[in-house]
Amino acid sequence: MAQETQNEDEKPVAETVAEAPSTPEVTSAPEAVGMAALGALTEGGTADAAPAEVVAAPAEPKIDSLGRSYATGRRKDASARVWVKRGTGQVKINGRDVSVYFARPVLQMILAQPFETVERVGEFDVFATVKGGGLSGQAGAVRHGISRALTYFEPGLRPALKAGGFLTRDSRVVERKKYGRAKARKSFQFSKR
Repeated sequence: MAQETQNEDEKPVAETVAEAPSTPEVTSAPEAVGMAALGALTEGGTADAAPAEVVAAPAEPKIDSLGRSYATGRRKDASARVWVKRGTGQVKINGRDVSVYFARPVLQMILAQPFETVERVGEFDVFATVKGGGLSGQAGAVRHGISRALTYFEPGLRPALKAGGFLTRDSRVVERKKYGRAKARKSFQFSKR
């Protein structure tokens, strides 16, 4: 009698396994729904056309009526408005020549980095107005603006500038002073006795 109950117990298990739908059908249903949704999102209606459309859409240059591209660059407290156009490599910062405004060679080198990276030295004129911060922050802001303006003028330069890190805004700023401390982190002198 005990054997009969075991056999009865085993029978339903075997029957449920045989009657249960196979797992590939259950798994393929969500995939089919996902593919149908993906196909509905694309204009072509097929899943294979989606990546090709995203890659195939080239960015249009953003050039104004005077043949310039405009971008804003920022670094620390400095903010720069930069216009870039085809020319002879002339750079004006706040109406003054770059060698006068940024007298230190290191700052001039910072401004030249985007052009050297994309091998366009001497091909563009730059006009920039910059305010706020110190000279180092202003040079970084102008460099950021030049890089962004170059990508607007010639979208094919974006991968090289992105790889060089010129399009990323440097978010480091001065940390605020905290109350109960001498500076942001420095404590007042401590005397135990």
